[in-house]
Amino acid sequence: MNQRPQRAQFWQIVRYLLVGGFNTCFGYSLFVSFNYLFRALGVYGSELASLIGNVIAITVAFLGYKWFVFRTHGNYLREWLRCLSVYGSSMLFALVMLPPLTLLLRRWYGHSQMASNVAAAILTVVTVAATYFGHKHFSFRRSGDAMDAVLDPGDGKAVESRP
Repeated sequence: MNQRPQRAQFWQIVRYLLVGGFNTCFGYSLFVSFNYLFRALGVYGSELASLIGNVIAITVAFLGYKWFVFRTHGNYLREWLRCLSVYGSSMLFALVMLPPLTLLLRRWYGHSQMASNVAAAILTVVTVAATYFGHKHFSFRRSGDAMDAVLDPGDGKAVESRP
């Protein structure tokens, strides 16, 4: 049995975690820096810091994933927009799931802050795994995949449809 594909998959996951770990620290540093710069805006400063920091951090993560993890040569804009949609979906999932998971965990931890911290940690693990597969099979999929024909049928080839 050939172990090469499994080994390649393992190292791709390791590279994904390295890029993600770096980018988490980088993104947080951006937020802190922008939050300091925009402190005169009050609470709106932190919102602006978060928005600008996230756009930059997602773009840096995108480039790391493209060049170092998945090593694709596809259209930058198309892959970046797909990357944004994967991140947006994972953020929405976490936003929706955090309150019910926190309430569930409060039964275990009581009414402490620990319940929301543990819920956030659980959701982080879930979203890291989900975004890996989202990026692998959507953001950075190789051209010629079956999904390409569904998303971009206008490639100049005649498409036959059957009822």
